[in-house]
This record gives sequence, C-alpha cells and structure tokens, in this order.
Amino acid sequence: MKLRIRDNSIRLRLTRTEVETVRVDALVRGKVIFAGGTTFEYVLESSPATVKPEAHISNNVLTVRIPESEIQQWSTSEQVSISAEQNLDGGGYLTILIEKDFACLTPRDGEDESDMFPNPTQGN
Repeated sequence: MKLRIRDNSIRLRLTRTEVETVRVDALVRGKVIFAGGTTFEYVLESSPATVKPEAHISNNVLTVRIPESEIQQWSTSEQVSISAEQNLDGGGYLTILIEKDFACLTPRDGEDESDMFPNPTQGN
C-alpha cells in the first residue's frame, strides 16, 4: 500500500492483493521504520460501524476507516477510487482518497508491477 500526503490530503493506493485483503479481512497496513527505531504505521480499515470515510492519527499510527459497504462495492467493481472530505475542528477539511494502484504505462527499472491493476489506458 502506498501512502501520499500533501497538505490536507491523504491518498492510499492499493494493489490487487491489498484490495482483496481489506475486502475479506477488513484491514490492510503498511509500516515505515526510521533511524532510532521509531515506526510510523498506516492502516486502511473497513468497518460496518463507520458511516463515512474518516482518518485519525494516534501513537504514530494513521488509521483511515471506510464504511464496509463502500469497500465491498469498490473492491468488486470497476470503480477506481473512494473519495471523501472530513471536516476538521476549527474549520477546513481533510481530503481522503483510496485508489486502486494501476501499472505504469512505461515500465520502470526495479519496479514490480505484477500485482497492480491493469492500466485502463493501456493499448489506447
């Protein structure tokens, strides 16, 4: 699972296996280990109790929760992404985007794309 953070936006990109894992097991996670042993984890969780997509961070763990029904629909269809805006205390919002990870149109050295979704523009 890839994590991209920019300003007030979070984007997670998932391979085919990760999409299936969150559909079946309701959870997929990634981890970054920094010098000194500090870790940062990021988690995508499917929850029947969640009404709309939301993100929280606590104890170096970023958790993005998506309603189970949205994960089920997205994971079993051609739908590319789930997107939402979470209102923030004090105004503003956090953009949350969950995407299927597509293979690049141009192969890159050292990049294993065997588990990525076929690029929809491939061959056009």
